[in-house]
Amino acid sequence: MRILSGVQPTGNLHIGNYLGAIRQFVALQNDSANEGYFFVADLHAMTTIRSGSELRENSFKVAADYIALGLDPKRSVLYRQSDVAEVPELAWMLSTVTPMGLLQRGHSYKDKVSRGITPNHGLFAYPVLMAADILIVRADKVPVGRDQKQHLEMTRDIAAAFNQAYGEPILKVPEELILPDVAVVPGIDGQKMSKSYGNTLEIFAPEGELKRRVMSIVTDSTPVSDPKPTRGNTVYTLLKLFTPEAQWPGTRRLFTEGGTGYGEMKKRLLGLVLDTFRDARARREELERDRAYVEEVLRDGRERAATVIGQVMAHCRRVCGLGWV
Repeated sequence: MRILSGVQPTGNLHIGNYLGAIRQFVALQNDSANEGYFFVADLHAMTTIRSGSELRENSFKVAADYIALGLDPKRSVLYRQSDVAEVPELAWMLSTVTPMGLLQRGHSYKDKVSRGITPNHGLFAYPVLMAADILIVRADKVPVGRDQKQHLEMTRDIAAAFNQAYGEPILKVPEELILPDVAVVPGIDGQKMSKSYGNTLEIFAPEGELKRRVMSIVTDSTPVSDPKPTRGNTVYTLLKLFTPEAQWPGTRRLFTEGGTGYGEMKKRLLGLVLDTFRDARARREELERDRAYVEEVLRDGRERAATVIGQVMAHCRRVCGLGWV
């Protein structure tokens, strides 16, 4: 089963990215029944990043982060979106059969506009480029969170419209793969952890910065001696996500019995986060010193994906009447 997912290089990876997706990607990759395709979505990121040097650096960071967190170039195909010139070509083909109304209903576009982001055609047509990313490698399934289902539904609609327009089942219509055990991770302010909110705990931040962020988690004013609330408590939720199951009863008693302050609990959380990502952080430092290796991985991924990409594009060009037969 071929699985595809991408990530925009718009910021540093945080624990919400890992618990919400990357951990599951690694598990899927390690299942021999699966063939994982993972890409750095740098073309998508152009809708918000206007600095070439920033985008290039962010793209390296994302690729290195993925490798450090367990995506294995020997088991998965890792590549950079902009290295596949056929993606924007297919996106144009798909745009000619995509109804305006479909794009106007896009939740992601409307959400960004509502948050004050200046709209542009790239944001509006984001679902078409995303459809090209998926369809060009004949992905069987695309991992999505429950709040991302509309994106894949739009891809399915676009693929069906293209197939119907040209009277052939040219493009494989992908299925959704709802990730199991997807954690909703709160940020340091209690909202959902998101780069957009600036409330993240970055996996590869310097230890001092990570400590500062953990210690700044918003808490209530319950006295040290009193039991602490558990519902809606960010420190409680994060501790539960990182504490080994066998140790959780003891950790939970810190809240239910009282006598422990939030400062002590935050120090415990920091230790757990550092322990969880200790090997990944060390590997990430190695990759920072060997940037040529990361670039080699991305080039190799592009070559490994070339066969299926070439087959899809040859078929699409033929039915559309582009080039010589």
